[in-house]
Amino acid sequence: MPQSPLDLTDAVLRLGSIRHDEMDLDAVLTRITEVARDSIPGTAEVSVTLVHGTRASTAAHTGDLARQLDQWQYEQGRGPCLDAATTGTVLIVTDMIEERRWPEWAFRAHTVGVCSAMSIGLPIQEAVVGALNLYATRPDAFGQVAEPARTLAGHAAVALANAHLFDSTATLAGQMQEAMRNRAVIEQAKGIIMGQRRCTADEAFALLARASQNSNRKLREVAEALVQQVVRPVPGQPTAADR
Repeated sequence: MPQSPLDLTDAVLRLGSIRHDEMDLDAVLTRITEVARDSIPGTAEVSVTLVHGTRASTAAHTGDLARQLDQWQYEQGRGPCLDAATTGTVLIVTDMIEERRWPEWAFRAHTVGVCSAMSIGLPIQEAVVGALNLYATRPDAFGQVAEPARTLAGHAAVALANAHLFDSTATLAGQMQEAMRNRAVIEQAKGIIMGQRRCTADEAFALLARASQNSNRKLREVAEALVQQVVRPVPGQPTAADR
């Protein structure tokens, strides 16, 4: 069924309704592709390409056709989605039959029924760039909607950058909490050894490290075992500090 004219207000509202505390990064990427497909007239399939350094991947797609069109570009190391991602520009393929910039990819795209395409660069963060890729089954599908589509992509880039930031912040917070828990249990174990051996903190840590090496277990695991033995001692079982 033909799409209605591009309604930027509705599309932006859908992107703006994203709750990063309720949606993970994959869900945000999926929402972006769905909004673009539903909002931009002529669009048959949509994908989002992310480029980390020299590695490119399709992070979300509305169908296998979009994923395959992207993958062919990754295999060749060039194509509109890669060039748009790395340059931050808008690249339009008006007609796959007449395309001369990426002729091999355009020929393959045409054989699977894709006649035109548009890739819009998404500046996300310093280490990650991307592109919103739109594919159509008729020639010159995007000439009249390039500017509003670019505006929509700008809002999508903001949503994606916020999702990356939220995801990175949550990951860092989790790592810091884990590090604090590890440090706490190691300090507890050191205190136990210091009380048992009447030794210094450095000597207690050295005993823990030796027990870790001898048992081929992580230092945190040895410390946890020692603390548990003190809390719930098992009769006849030596402590980690005795090994």
